[in-house]
Amino acid sequence: MPEPDALPADMDAVSERYRRFAESEAPGRSARYEEWAAGVAGDPAMQRLLAQIPATRRQPPLVFAVTRLLGAPEADYPTWAAWTRRHARTVIEECTARSLQTNEPLRCAALLPALSAIPGPIALLEIGASAGLCLYPDRYSYRYAGGPALDPVDGPSAVVLDGALREPGAARVGETLALPEVVWRAGVDLAPLDAADPADRAFLAALVWPGETGRRERIGAALEIVAADPPRMSRGDASEPGVVAAAAAEAPPGATLVITTPGVLPHIPVAGRRRLRAEIDAVRVATGARWVTLTPAGMADQWHPPLDPHRWSGFVLAVDGVPCAEVDPLGAFVEWRAEEPEARR
Repeated sequence: MPEPDALPADMDAVSERYRRFAESEAPGRSARYEEWAAGVAGDPAMQRLLAQIPATRRQPPLVFAVTRLLGAPEADYPTWAAWTRRHARTVIEECTARSLQTNEPLRCAALLPALSAIPGPIALLEIGASAGLCLYPDRYSYRYAGGPALDPVDGPSAVVLDGALREPGAARVGETLALPEVVWRAGVDLAPLDAADPADRAFLAALVWPGETGRRERIGAALEIVAADPPRMSRGDASEPGVVAAAAAEAPPGATLVITTPGVLPHIPVAGRRRLRAEIDAVRVATGARWVTLTPAGMADQWHPPLDPHRWSGFVLAVDGVPCAEVDPLGAFVEWRAEEPEARR
C-alpha cells in the first residue's frame, strides 16, 4: 500500500524514540530489537509509516511485538522492514487497537520485600493488571541469590522466580522476607487480558523480547496458575474519578488493601498520572490502604522526598510514595536502600 503522509515532527519523534531504545534500552536484553530499532531510527520511510500510529501506541516493544504476532519473521532489519511495509495497514490498525501490556511475574520478586512488611491478610488491587500475573505473589516460588529460598504453603510452585538481593541491606531484607497471605485479588486495566484465552496468551508471548531466555516459559506457567483461579478484573481508566474507589470497595473487610502499580506509571500521560495518584491517595485516606509501586527513578514527582537522580537509577520500589529499594525493571534484583536519609519520611 502507498505510505500515508506524516508530519516531519512526527517522523522526528519516531526516529528519536527508536534511536533511544536502540542505544539505551535494548542492549543486553535483545540484540534483534536493538538492530530493528536502530534500523527504524535511520529509515525515513519506516518512520513515516510508524508515525501513522498514535504516539501512545508506537513504542518499540509494542510495535515489534505486534509485527511478530502478525507473522513478521525474526530476521535482520531489511527483512523485517520489508514485511512491515507489505502489511502496513494491518500493523497500523493492530498497534492502534493495542497497548503495551507486558506482564512479568518476576516483578513479584521485587514487590515481595514491601509486601512482606505489610500486616496481613492482604487484599491486592493492581492498576494496569494486564492478565493479572503480578497478583499471585503467594503462589510462586522464590530463589534469591544472596537471600532465602521461599515456597508457597502447599509446596514448590511451577513458577520459580530467580532474583538477587544486593548489598547494602541484603541480609536484613533476607531475614524479613515471607510470602504474603493474599485473600482477595483484583485488577483494573484499560483492556484486561484473559489468562485462559489463546489469543491473549499469544499476545503476551509476543511481548517477550527475542533473546530473553526463560521469560516465555515463566509467563506460560504463571498463566496456568491464573487461569485456574482468575482474579476479579475491571475494564476502565484508573485515572478517572471513582474507578479505583469502586474496585477497592469490593475488597473484603478485615484485610489490608494493598494497591500496586508495578511498571504501569510510565505508560500513563502526566495529567492522568497525577489524577491516578490523587485517586490512590483518596482511597488510602478513606480505607487505610497501602500503595506499593515499581516506578522509574526519574519520575521525581512520585517520590517524597524527591530522589537524587545521581544516586538512584533504574526503577524504585516505594511504599506510600517513600522509596525503599532500587530494583531491576523486571524484578531481577533488589537493592534495599530504605535506611538512607533521603528515603526516610
